[in-house]
Amino acid sequence: MIGVELRTLFRRPRTWATIAVLNALPVLVAVLVQLTDLAPRPGEGPPFLSAVLTNGALFPLAALAIVLPLFLPIAVAVVAGDAVAGEAQAGTLRYLLVRPAGRTRLLVAKLVALMAFVLVTVVVVAAVGYVVGMTLFDAQPVGGGTSVSGTSLSQQELTGRSLMAIGYVTVSMLGVAAFGLFFSTLTDSPLAAALGALAVLVTSSLLFTLDAASPIAPYLPTRYWLAFVDLFRDPVLWRDVVRGLALQGVYVGVLLAAAWANFTTKDVTS
Repeated sequence: MIGVELRTLFRRPRTWATIAVLNALPVLVAVLVQLTDLAPRPGEGPPFLSAVLTNGALFPLAALAIVLPLFLPIAVAVVAGDAVAGEAQAGTLRYLLVRPAGRTRLLVAKLVALMAFVLVTVVVVAAVGYVVGMTLFDAQPVGGGTSVSGTSLSQQELTGRSLMAIGYVTVSMLGVAAFGLFFSTLTDSPLAAALGALAVLVTSSLLFTLDAASPIAPYLPTRYWLAFVDLFRDPVLWRDVVRGLALQGVYVGVLLAAAWANFTTKDVTS
């Protein structure tokens, strides 16, 4: 069943159209930065964007930072919201449940497909960012000023930390997928499920900017999304990275348990 879900998801033209649209913004930003030769000053704008003029190898990280606050969560929420609710809306859910596989196995298959989509999407954004960065900007050997702290990183260190950053962003987006999958088990409307997940994330982002919400700020799902920048400090600041991974782990575990409890007990009529 997992193989069927994976094939169904990645054979849909809209899946790859979503990934293509997602990559359009970083590419557009790269072209504008190259044409104007203007980039935000250090500390302003998306992380690493100010450094790509001297080292295009850093653009994959800038690309992730560009899509992470809004566009990447939207893409993940839309796909996750469609996981179960889309089947219900199309009238195919009850036919899937007629199979001996059962509800738990179907939900696990949907979850694995979502995890694969998140990973593929993040990797494609990073890969396209690397190609664009190396094509449009100087592809110089990694040297001084590569780290956020202003020190040098070797090519091996940069590669290793970039892979860790990709993994961290993937885990962060699994939290979004968990919200979308949970809401997808509550409604027969994929749009309502996606909007529910996005409403939670928008609320989290807004609360994070309010001083009155500071007591709950460490527990907001979007709190540590950009903590991957700390992987490029010298030395690495692990505090927020570890907290971000732990927080997403809690959200994913709780939401998946809630989705399972709801899906295995609900009446399926469509």
